[in-house]
Amino acid sequence: MLRAGIAQLLPELRAAARLLTASRAEADDLVQEAVLRMLRGLDGFAPPDAHDGDTAAALRPWGLAVLRNAFREGWRRRRRELAHLETQPRDEEGRSGGQETVSRMRELARALATLPPPLREALVLVGAQGLSHEQAAAICAVPVGTMKARVSRARRQLASTLGAVMD
Repeated sequence: MLRAGIAQLLPELRAAARLLTASRAEADDLVQEAVLRMLRGLDGFAPPDAHDGDTAAALRPWGLAVLRNAFREGWRRRRRELAHLETQPRDEEGRSGGQETVSRMRELARALATLPPPLREALVLVGAQGLSHEQAAAICAVPVGTMKARVSRARRQLASTLGAVMD
């Protein structure tokens, strides 16, 4: 019975939402949020005695109050988000959505794959894992000088390969 009353109230909720919001899409989202809240709160809804059992008449003020509250919460949330965005540094505006970073990571992975295994291993241990030359040399069971030479050659080859890709 209450669900049917909510369904009958939809046109009025939509009209009120259109007056509150700037677009049909926002109004539809607001009505959807209000109806969800109403459905969640049906167990706690008790029609006031003033409506003499008229469920639709009892649901109308409740539905409009729920709609208004949902609108105000959304408005406050947007206002907080805008205030937060205004405090953020502006240098991020020119950055891409991450696609360029993904592309560069793929190019780096391809370039690493072209390195001989001992050079790749040395570069990953020292460059990516952050180990010292001594620690990496101990892991690979080679002298420290050999590890330094491998890292140096790997970096040179990687720079050469990536330089050709980036140009």
